[in-house]
Amino acid sequence: MSDRKTVLLVDDDPSILRGLKRLLREHGFDAVLFDSAGALRSHDDFTKACCIVIDVDINHESGIELRHELRASGVSLPVIYITGNDNPTTRLAATQSGCLAYLTKPFVAKSLIEPLERALAGVR
Repeated sequence: MSDRKTVLLVDDDPSILRGLKRLLREHGFDAVLFDSAGALRSHDDFTKACCIVIDVDINHESGIELRHELRASGVSLPVIYITGNDNPTTRLAATQSGCLAYLTKPFVAKSLIEPLERALAGVR
C-alpha cells in the first residue's frame, strides 16, 4: 500500500478510533491513531499522509485550533473535521479554516471516504 494512503486520525474516543481505522482499512487506507492533540503535535512525519481527520473537541482542546497550529508550523495536509456536538458557530469556524469536509457523528462511510479520495488525488 502506498504511504500516501495513510490518514492521521485524532479523537479522544478509543471506540471511534478503532471503528474509523477498520472503515479506512476496508477502503484501502491505512490509519495512524492519536488519542490527543498533544500526540499529534509530537508526530514527526506528516509527509506520508494524505489527510488528517480531527475531532473538533479532543479532551477539551479545539481540533480547529490544532489545525491552525499545524498550518503555522508548516503542515499543510487537508483536514476533515468530525464532531458529535455540531453547532453553527463551530461549523462556521471549521469551514473558515479551510477544511475538506465537516462531518457530524454518526456519519455514513461514503461521507468520509469521498473527501479522502479527493485528498489522495491532490497528493498524487
